[in-house]
Amino acid sequence: MRDTFVRTLVQLAKADKKIELITGDLGFGVLKPYYETVPDQFTNAGIAEQNMTSVAAGMALEGKNVFTYSIGNFPTLRCLEQIRNDCAYHHANVKIVCLGGGFVYGSLGMSHHATEDIAIMRSLPDVVVMAPADLVEAEECTKALAAYSGTAYLRLGRGGEKRIHDKIDDFQIGKAIKVKEGKKVVIFSTGAIFEEVQESYDILQQNGYSPAVYTFPTVKPLDMNVIQKCAKEFDLIVTCEEHNIVGGFGSAVAEVMAEMREKKAFLLRIGLNDEYSVKVGNQKYLRTQYGMDAKSIAEKIQEIINE
Repeated sequence: MRDTFVRTLVQLAKADKKIELITGDLGFGVLKPYYETVPDQFTNAGIAEQNMTSVAAGMALEGKNVFTYSIGNFPTLRCLEQIRNDCAYHHANVKIVCLGGGFVYGSLGMSHHATEDIAIMRSLPDVVVMAPADLVEAEECTKALAAYSGTAYLRLGRGGEKRIHDKIDDFQIGKAIKVKEGKKVVIFSTGAIFEEVQESYDILQQNGYSPAVYTFPTVKPLDMNVIQKCAKEFDLIVTCEEHNIVGGFGSAVAEVMAEMREKKAFLLRIGLNDEYSVKVGNQKYLRTQYGMDAKSIAEKIQEIINE
Protein backbone atom coordinates (compact mmCIF):
# COMPACT_ATOMS: atom_id res chain seq x y z
CA MET A 1 0.00 0.00 0.00
CA ARG A 2 2.76 2.46 0.84
CA ASP A 3 4.24 2.27 -2.67
CA THR A 4 0.78 2.79 -4.16
CA PHE A 5 0.20 5.79 -1.91
CA VAL A 6 3.55 7.37 -2.84
CA ARG A 7 3.15 6.70 -6.54
CA THR A 8 -0.33 8.22 -6.53
CA LEU A 9 0.76 11.24 -4.50
CA VAL A 10 3.66 11.89 -6.90
CA GLN A 11 1.25 12.14 -9.81
CA LEU A 12 -1.09 14.39 -7.86
CA ALA A 13 1.72 16.65 -6.64
CA LYS A 14 3.13 17.07 -10.14
CA ALA A 15 -0.24 18.45 -11.21
CA ASP A 16 -0.91 20.48 -8.06
CA LYS A 17 1.82 22.65 -6.53
CA LYS A 18 -0.25 23.12 -3.38
CA ILE A 19 0.32 19.51 -2.31
CA GLU A 20 3.02 19.12 0.34
CA LEU A 21 4.40 16.00 2.03
CA ILE A 22 6.03 16.13 5.47
CA THR A 23 7.77 13.09 6.92
CA GLY A 24 8.83 12.45 10.50
CA ASP A 25 12.37 11.44 9.50
CA LEU A 26 11.56 8.06 7.96
CA GLY A 27 10.52 6.30 4.78
CA PHE A 28 13.30 7.72 2.63
CA GLY A 29 13.63 4.64 0.44
CA VAL A 30 9.90 4.60 -0.15
CA LEU A 31 9.54 8.39 -0.45
CA LYS A 32 12.50 8.79 -2.82
CA PRO A 33 10.32 8.95 -5.98
CA TYR A 34 8.36 11.78 -4.37
CA TYR A 35 11.17 14.01 -3.16
CA GLU A 36 13.18 13.48 -6.35
CA THR A 37 10.19 14.44 -8.51
CA VAL A 38 8.85 17.38 -6.47
CA PRO A 39 11.67 18.35 -4.06
CA ASP A 40 10.17 21.78 -3.35
CA GLN A 41 7.00 20.11 -2.05
CA PHE A 42 8.73 17.91 0.53
CA THR A 43 9.85 18.55 4.12
CA ASN A 44 11.58 16.34 6.68
CA ALA A 45 10.40 17.55 10.10
CA GLY A 46 12.70 15.19 11.97
CA ILE A 47 11.67 12.88 14.78
CA ALA A 48 9.29 15.54 16.10
CA GLU A 49 5.76 14.55 15.17
CA GLN A 50 4.11 17.28 17.26
CA ASN A 51 6.12 19.90 15.40
CA MET A 52 5.42 18.16 12.10
CA THR A 53 1.68 18.43 12.71
CA SER A 54 1.77 22.06 13.76
CA VAL A 55 3.91 22.94 10.73
CA ALA A 56 1.40 21.11 8.54
CA ALA A 57 -1.45 23.09 10.08
CA GLY A 58 0.37 26.35 9.43
CA MET A 59 1.05 25.41 5.82
CA ALA A 60 -2.58 24.37 5.35
CA LEU A 61 -3.90 27.64 6.77
CA GLU A 62 -1.71 29.43 4.21
CA GLY A 63 -3.34 27.51 1.37
CA LYS A 64 -1.34 24.29 1.10
CA ASN A 65 -2.79 20.76 0.90
CA VAL A 66 -0.56 18.89 3.35
CA PHE A 67 0.07 15.18 3.93
CA THR A 68 1.98 14.13 7.05
CA TYR A 69 3.63 10.70 7.06
CA SER A 70 4.92 8.41 9.77
CA ILE A 71 4.52 4.86 11.11
CA GLY A 72 2.20 3.24 13.62
CA ASN A 73 1.02 5.52 16.42
CA PHE A 74 3.55 8.27 15.82
CA PRO A 75 1.54 10.55 13.47
CA THR A 76 -1.63 10.11 15.59
CA LEU A 77 -1.35 9.28 19.30
CA ARG A 78 1.98 11.03 19.81
CA CYS A 79 0.63 14.32 18.47
CA LEU A 80 -3.08 14.05 19.19
CA GLU A 81 -3.28 17.48 20.84
CA GLN A 82 -1.79 19.14 17.75
CA ILE A 83 -4.18 17.25 15.46
CA ARG A 84 -7.14 18.28 17.60
CA ASN A 85 -6.23 21.90 18.34
CA ASP A 86 -4.19 22.95 15.30
CA CYS A 87 -5.75 20.91 12.50
CA ALA A 88 -9.26 19.60 13.15
CA TYR A 89 -10.52 22.58 15.16
CA HIS A 90 -9.58 24.91 12.31
CA HIS A 91 -10.72 22.51 9.55
CA ALA A 92 -7.16 22.71 8.25
CA ASN A 93 -6.40 20.87 5.05
CA VAL A 94 -4.11 18.27 6.66
CA LYS A 95 -4.15 14.57 5.77
CA ILE A 96 -2.48 12.40 8.43
CA VAL A 97 -1.03 9.22 6.93
CA CYS A 98 -0.20 6.24 9.14
CA LEU A 99 1.91 3.52 7.63
CA GLY A 100 1.47 0.24 9.47
CA GLY A 101 -2.03 0.08 10.93
CA GLY A 102 -2.63 -2.80 13.33
CA PHE A 103 0.19 -5.32 13.76
CA VAL A 104 2.35 -4.41 10.75
CA TYR A 105 5.29 -3.56 13.02
CA GLY A 106 4.50 -6.47 15.33
CA SER A 107 8.07 -7.46 16.06
CA LEU A 108 8.81 -3.97 17.49
CA GLY A 109 6.35 -4.39 20.33
CA MET A 110 3.16 -2.69 21.49
CA SER A 111 4.60 0.85 21.21
CA HIS A 112 4.52 0.29 17.43
CA HIS A 113 1.18 -1.55 17.31
CA ALA A 114 -1.51 0.83 16.02
CA THR A 115 -4.60 -0.68 17.63
CA GLU A 116 -6.43 2.34 19.08
CA ASP A 117 -5.93 4.86 16.29
CA ILE A 118 -9.26 4.43 14.48
CA ALA A 119 -11.23 4.92 17.69
CA ILE A 120 -9.29 8.02 18.65
CA MET A 121 -9.26 9.65 15.23
CA ARG A 122 -12.93 9.04 14.53
CA SER A 123 -13.81 10.66 17.87
CA LEU A 124 -12.50 14.01 16.62
CA PRO A 125 -15.29 16.13 15.12
CA ASP A 126 -15.27 16.62 11.35
CA VAL A 127 -12.28 14.31 10.73
CA VAL A 128 -12.57 11.80 7.89
CA VAL A 129 -11.11 8.35 8.67
CA MET A 130 -10.12 5.96 5.87
CA ALA A 131 -8.55 2.49 5.88
CA PRO A 132 -8.18 0.90 2.43
CA ALA A 133 -8.25 -2.87 2.05
CA ASP A 134 -6.09 -3.27 -1.05
CA LEU A 135 -3.94 -1.38 -3.56
CA VAL A 136 -6.87 -0.15 -5.62
CA GLU A 137 -8.64 1.22 -2.56
CA ALA A 138 -5.37 2.82 -1.40
CA GLU A 139 -5.03 4.68 -4.70
CA GLU A 140 -8.65 5.80 -4.66
CA CYS A 141 -8.44 6.92 -1.02
CA THR A 142 -5.33 8.99 -1.78
CA LYS A 143 -7.02 10.69 -4.72
CA ALA A 144 -10.18 11.32 -2.74
CA LEU A 145 -8.34 12.84 0.22
CA ALA A 146 -6.23 15.05 -2.04
CA ALA A 147 -9.50 16.46 -3.38
CA TYR A 148 -11.09 16.71 0.08
CA SER A 149 -10.91 19.99 1.97
CA GLY A 150 -10.40 19.43 5.68
CA THR A 151 -8.58 17.22 8.18
CA ALA A 152 -8.47 13.49 7.48
CA TYR A 153 -6.73 10.28 8.51
CA LEU A 154 -5.45 7.62 6.09
CA ARG A 155 -4.52 4.28 7.68
CA LEU A 156 -2.35 2.12 5.43
CA GLY A 157 -0.90 -1.36 5.60
CA ARG A 158 2.75 -1.77 4.75
CA GLY A 159 3.09 -3.86 1.61
CA GLY A 160 2.25 -7.19 0.01
CA GLU A 161 -1.51 -6.75 0.31
CA LYS A 162 -3.53 -8.74 -2.21
CA ARG A 163 -5.52 -6.99 -4.88
CA ILE A 164 -9.30 -7.31 -4.39
CA HIS A 165 -10.66 -5.07 -7.10
CA ASP A 166 -9.80 -4.78 -10.76
CA LYS A 167 -11.16 -1.24 -10.55
CA ILE A 168 -13.67 0.72 -8.53
CA ASP A 169 -16.32 2.71 -10.33
CA ASP A 170 -17.55 5.90 -8.69
CA PHE A 171 -15.40 5.65 -5.54
CA GLN A 172 -16.62 8.07 -2.88
CA ILE A 173 -15.65 8.97 0.65
CA GLY A 174 -18.26 7.42 2.92
CA LYS A 175 -19.33 4.58 0.61
CA ALA A 176 -18.87 0.86 1.29
CA ILE A 177 -18.01 -1.51 -1.55
CA LYS A 178 -19.77 -4.82 -2.14
CA VAL A 179 -17.25 -7.58 -2.86
CA LYS A 180 -19.48 -10.68 -2.77
CA GLU A 181 -23.18 -11.47 -2.72
CA GLY A 182 -24.36 -13.84 -0.02
CA LYS A 183 -27.09 -15.14 2.25
CA LYS A 184 -27.87 -14.98 5.99
CA VAL A 185 -24.39 -13.72 6.99
CA VAL A 186 -22.60 -10.56 5.88
CA ILE A 187 -19.00 -9.68 6.72
CA PHE A 188 -17.92 -6.04 6.94
CA SER A 189 -14.20 -5.30 7.05
CA THR A 190 -11.98 -2.26 7.01
CA GLY A 191 -8.28 -2.08 6.21
CA ALA A 192 -5.76 -4.74 5.27
CA ILE A 193 -7.39 -7.40 7.48
CA PHE A 194 -9.44 -8.14 4.37
CA GLU A 195 -6.86 -10.71 3.28
CA GLU A 196 -7.88 -12.79 6.32
CA VAL A 197 -11.56 -12.16 5.57
CA GLN A 198 -11.05 -13.44 2.02
CA GLU A 199 -9.49 -16.67 3.29
CA SER A 200 -12.21 -17.09 5.92
CA TYR A 201 -14.81 -16.70 3.16
CA ASP A 202 -13.20 -19.60 1.31
CA ILE A 203 -13.29 -21.73 4.49
CA LEU A 204 -16.94 -20.89 5.09
CA GLN A 205 -17.85 -21.73 1.51
CA GLN A 206 -16.19 -25.12 1.84
CA ASN A 207 -18.34 -25.71 4.91
CA GLY A 208 -21.56 -24.82 3.12
CA TYR A 209 -21.97 -21.14 4.04
CA SER A 210 -22.18 -18.24 1.59
CA PRO A 211 -21.64 -14.93 3.39
CA ALA A 212 -21.91 -11.60 1.65
CA VAL A 213 -18.81 -9.40 1.95
CA TYR A 214 -18.33 -5.62 1.99
CA THR A 215 -15.23 -3.52 2.48
CA PHE A 216 -15.47 -0.15 4.19
CA PRO A 217 -12.57 2.02 3.01
CA THR A 218 -14.21 4.83 4.98
CA VAL A 219 -14.84 4.39 8.70
CA LYS A 220 -16.01 7.98 9.11
CA PRO A 221 -18.35 9.07 7.64
CA LEU A 222 -19.79 5.56 7.72
CA ASP A 223 -22.05 4.12 5.01
CA MET A 224 -25.19 4.01 7.13
CA ASN A 225 -27.39 3.00 4.22
CA VAL A 226 -25.50 -0.25 3.64
CA ILE A 227 -25.45 -1.07 7.35
CA GLN A 228 -29.17 -0.39 7.79
CA LYS A 229 -30.07 -2.39 4.68
CA CYS A 230 -27.96 -5.36 5.76
CA ALA A 231 -29.26 -5.22 9.34
CA LYS A 232 -32.77 -5.75 7.98
CA GLU A 233 -31.80 -8.40 5.41
CA PHE A 234 -29.23 -10.66 7.14
CA ASP A 235 -29.31 -12.76 10.31
CA LEU A 236 -25.72 -11.95 11.29
CA ILE A 237 -23.42 -8.99 10.66
CA VAL A 238 -19.73 -9.61 11.36
CA THR A 239 -17.23 -6.75 11.60
CA CYS A 240 -13.50 -7.45 11.18
CA GLU A 241 -10.74 -4.99 12.02
CA GLU A 242 -7.07 -5.14 13.02
CA HIS A 243 -7.84 -2.83 15.92
CA ASN A 244 -9.35 -2.77 19.38
CA ILE A 245 -13.07 -3.60 19.20
CA VAL A 246 -13.76 -0.78 21.68
CA GLY A 247 -14.46 2.42 19.78
CA GLY A 248 -13.29 1.10 16.43
CA PHE A 249 -15.02 0.02 13.24
CA GLY A 250 -17.22 -2.56 14.96
CA SER A 251 -18.33 0.01 17.51
CA ALA A 252 -19.19 2.42 14.70
CA VAL A 253 -21.41 -0.22 13.08
CA ALA A 254 -22.96 -1.01 16.48
CA GLU A 255 -23.85 2.66 16.96
CA VAL A 256 -25.80 2.66 13.70
CA MET A 257 -27.61 -0.58 14.53
CA ALA A 258 -28.44 0.56 18.08
CA GLU A 259 -30.48 3.48 16.74
CA MET A 260 -32.51 1.36 14.29
CA ARG A 261 -36.15 0.80 15.25
CA GLU A 262 -36.36 -2.41 13.25
CA LYS A 263 -33.57 -4.83 12.50
CA LYS A 264 -33.04 -8.54 12.03
CA ALA A 265 -29.31 -8.99 12.40
CA PHE A 266 -27.21 -9.93 15.41
CA LEU A 267 -23.77 -8.27 15.52
CA LEU A 268 -20.43 -10.06 16.03
CA ARG A 269 -17.34 -7.85 16.37
CA ILE A 270 -13.95 -9.41 15.62
CA GLY A 271 -10.79 -7.55 16.57
CA LEU A 272 -8.48 -7.04 19.53
CA ASN A 273 -10.58 -7.71 22.63
CA ASP A 274 -9.86 -4.54 24.63
CA GLU A 275 -6.32 -5.45 25.61
CA TYR A 276 -2.78 -4.41 24.78
CA SER A 277 -1.02 -6.60 22.26
CA VAL A 278 1.73 -7.60 24.68
CA LYS A 279 2.97 -10.46 22.52
CA VAL A 280 5.75 -9.86 19.99
CA GLY A 281 6.00 -11.35 16.52
CA ASN A 282 5.21 -10.68 12.91
CA GLN A 283 1.80 -9.52 11.74
CA LYS A 284 0.55 -12.97 10.74
CA TYR A 285 1.62 -14.46 14.08
CA LEU A 286 -0.14 -11.74 16.08
CA ARG A 287 -3.33 -12.02 14.06
CA THR A 288 -3.41 -15.71 14.94
CA GLN A 289 -2.60 -15.08 18.61
CA TYR A 290 -5.43 -12.58 18.95
CA GLY A 291 -8.07 -14.43 16.91
CA MET A 292 -8.02 -12.32 13.77
CA ASP A 293 -6.64 -14.88 11.32
CA ALA A 294 -8.83 -16.52 8.67
CA LYS A 295 -9.35 -19.76 10.60
CA SER A 296 -10.40 -17.94 13.77
CA ILE A 297 -12.77 -15.65 11.88
CA ALA A 298 -14.47 -18.61 10.18
CA GLU A 299 -14.72 -20.55 13.45
CA LYS A 300 -16.28 -17.62 15.32
CA ILE A 301 -18.85 -17.09 12.57
CA GLN A 302 -19.80 -20.78 12.46
CA GLU A 303 -20.07 -20.89 16.24
CA ILE A 304 -22.60 -18.04 16.24
CA ILE A 305 -24.56 -19.52 13.33
CA ASN A 306 -24.81 -22.90 15.04
CA GLU A 307 -25.91 -21.61 18.44
